[in-house]
Amino acid sequence: MDELERLRQFRLPFAETLGIRYLTASRERVTAEMMVREALCTSAAVAHGGAIMAFADTLGAAGTVLNLPEGAGTTTLESKTNFLAAAALGGRLIGEATPVHRGRRTQVWQTRVITEEGRLVALVTQTQMVLEAK
Repeated sequence: MDELERLRQFRLPFAETLGIRYLTASRERVTAEMMVREALCTSAAVAHGGAIMAFADTLGAAGTVLNLPEGAGTTTLESKTNFLAAAALGGRLIGEATPVHRGRRTQVWQTRVITEEGRLVALVTQTQMVLEAK
């Protein structure tokens, strides 16, 4: 099974609630999309920052999962988000996560979230802890 199929079969209820759809997946890069629908918006009809952060966190975690040793798990230790533009209701967000560091105990991923027109909405850097297999 390739990496994209592996991510698509890995059930994450919150990612399903967000409507995340993986587009590409490899050990070096994960991309996905998320539609900005009303349930994910603030009262101003723009994507809520928490929804954008959760989208990016999911992609960084997915990239980490693809780089884990057999049986290991992961959890987010830290996440930093710079919001640069709004994402309007009805738009499509595209996220691209790439590794900054892939170590034995931690991995750091950076995710760029853009609109389908290419406008940078957020830049997220997160640290994932590698949980040893039991």
